[in-house]
Amino acid sequence: MAKLIYSAIASLDGYIEDEHGKFDWAAPGDEVHAFINDLERPVGTHLYGRRMYETMVFWETVEDESPVIRDFAEIWRAADKIVYSKTLDSVSSARTRIERDFGAEAVRQLKEAAGQDLTVGGPALAAHAIKAGIVDEYQFFFVPVLVGGGKRALPEGVRAELELLEEHRFASGVVFLRCRRR
Repeated sequence: MAKLIYSAIASLDGYIEDEHGKFDWAAPGDEVHAFINDLERPVGTHLYGRRMYETMVFWETVEDESPVIRDFAEIWRAADKIVYSKTLDSVSSARTRIERDFGAEAVRQLKEAAGQDLTVGGPALAAHAIKAGIVDEYQFFFVPVLVGGGKRALPEGVRAELELLEEHRFASGVVFLRCRRR
């Protein structure tokens, strides 16, 4: 059975964007980006909320001279995308469909049928999956910055026992942690 993975870049105090909606402090350098590319390469399907999809759709048309950027764009374009939105009428990327409601049971069935892992992107959608107990693995890149407030990477009121599977420190000071539910 495929895993559902929640992956995010967060400040050390646990935010994916600051109180002004900015996340420029989280832009990965080439070393971190190449590592992310290797994590994303085996993913078959990305689950997004509308806002995260609107951020990520950039990768559908980006043209960049950087090999690491081109690599990520190719990886992203090759994966299927499901956007959960009640307001979005159409999508502007290939291999993408809209679902109106997020259902934990439907995602469980998707995991059972999938030949490759799935990711859930964005903290709002991830919160639904985390609260439903269907996230199998957490992959976090912690940036050595405190932003003091904003959008939290993890929902409040959830307790889960996790097992640390991997850790990696980058030259930039970013720390990667990969954990799974016990």
